[in-house]
Amino acid sequence: MSVTLEQIKKLRDATGVSTMACKKALEEANGDQEKAVEILRKTGEAKSQARAERSTSQGVISVAEKSDKAAIINLACETDFVARNEDFIASAKKIAEELLKNESYDSTQIVNDLNLKLGEKIEVKDTKFVEGKVLGTYIHSNNKIGVVVALTGGEVETAKDIAMHVAAMNPAYLNPEEVSEISVTKEKEIWTDQLKKEGKPEQIWDKIMIGKEKKFREENALTKQPFVKNPEITVEKLLGTNKIEKFIRLSV
Repeated sequence: MSVTLEQIKKLRDATGVSTMACKKALEEANGDQEKAVEILRKTGEAKSQARAERSTSQGVISVAEKSDKAAIINLACETDFVARNEDFIASAKKIAEELLKNESYDSTQIVNDLNLKLGEKIEVKDTKFVEGKVLGTYIHSNNKIGVVVALTGGEVETAKDIAMHVAAMNPAYLNPEEVSEISVTKEKEIWTDQLKKEGKPEQIWDKIMIGKEKKFREENALTKQPFVKNPEITVEKLLGTNKIEKFIRLSV
């Protein structure tokens, strides 16, 4: 009997076996999923771990932008081999473009087609949207890091330069005051141990701590970081009178 792609996909999801092997087993089992699984197990082809449980630690980041809005996604897969596949990369771009048009876009069909074609678990792992007056985007050459930056004004090229900076420096916060107190407290514990080992007098610890906290906050805040293309100025200095409204960085 003939079997459908949907039947084949269901069997592949359950067993992790190739498309042809699933098709053959289903035909032999007259379309019965349970019997097809038994056939694959008897021949030693069925894998013990269902695809749904597999790890999708690889993938690509893709960005689509138009006017004052951008969509950025992480399309994930199991191996770097698939992540470098041209169809996989093109599909990630397609999904980002469709989401930019409609945030409720359902990418299930594209993902299912890729599952069948490439033989791995594939999923849209993350999706973000950014809106702003001036947008700058950056995708690293390996498609593993993507950034979108929104500015209140200024030039698109400046926004793109800052996006590249974010990709390289990976700031956790926009401004120093946004650095979490939990992070600062953990660092203070480390600094205290260091001061003890260095034999610094306790009466000057507070003063030293103030300086260390200031440096820590600035190192982790985008606006205070030295600009990668010109370390003589900070990102804040590069912006001039403009401000960063938002930035998103996704990585694989």
